[in-house]
Amino acid sequence: MQTAKFLELPNQTPLPSIHQLMQEHSLYDRRLETLRSKMFLTSAEQMEEVRLKKLKLSLKDEMERLRRMGAGLPSD
Repeated sequence: MQTAKFLELPNQTPLPSIHQLMQEHSLYDRRLETLRSKMFLTSAEQMEEVRLKKLKLSLKDEMERLRRMGAGLPSD
């Protein structure tokens, strides 16, 4: 009689804290400021600018989601 093989669930990484997300958001913002300071952007820089804006928005959404859940807040 064969026994059923169970698959192990992959290790789940812990959710990032709001502080970590804010740091990442700030990093993207600084890079965007560097790009904005240029007179002209190459096509690669234009693509990077769009990607960074989308990443920032995604992080902002995730931070708001965590705030609403009450996660990532320091405990008293």
